[in-house]
Amino acid sequence: MRERGRVAGSVVCATFALVVLLGTGPISTGKILAGYLLVLAAIALAALMRHARTGSEWEEASRFDEALRGRVAAPARPPELARMEREITLGSSSAAHLDMRLLPILREAAAARLAAHHNVELARRPEAARRLLGEDAWELLRPDRPESDDMSASGLPLRRIREVVETLERL
Repeated sequence: MRERGRVAGSVVCATFALVVLLGTGPISTGKILAGYLLVLAAIALAALMRHARTGSEWEEASRFDEALRGRVAAPARPPELARMEREITLGSSSAAHLDMRLLPILREAAAARLAAHHNVELARRPEAARRLLGEDAWELLRPDRPESDDMSASGLPLRRIREVVETLERL
């Protein structure tokens, strides 16, 4: 918008000079008009160079241009993240889901972290794993943990799941 105002102001000044020169007539009309065209060409060239250098738009984009450009898609959440959030939510609401889906995922994560960072296998060295995990996390993640008696009961509170995940992150 500022660029158009600058160009328009320059053209108005050049036109005013043209009118003054034509009114006073110090030189021939042909030379005055040739000079006027030369000044307009210089203004246009300067505006084009400035536009090319800054990359600014001449005009606001029309609604049609906006529709052609399309919308920038919001960054999608990784499917694995959405799946884990769903597993955690369901594991906190259902003991059956906790036992069948969430705890095996957390147990697998614990086994991978213990093996990678401490060279401890969860099933083969349970005492070392218990010591590294702590009692609270061990009670949930131990391989021989019995299933819940009441599968229709609520699962694990989110606070407790968060504590277990934080324990795994610290391993």
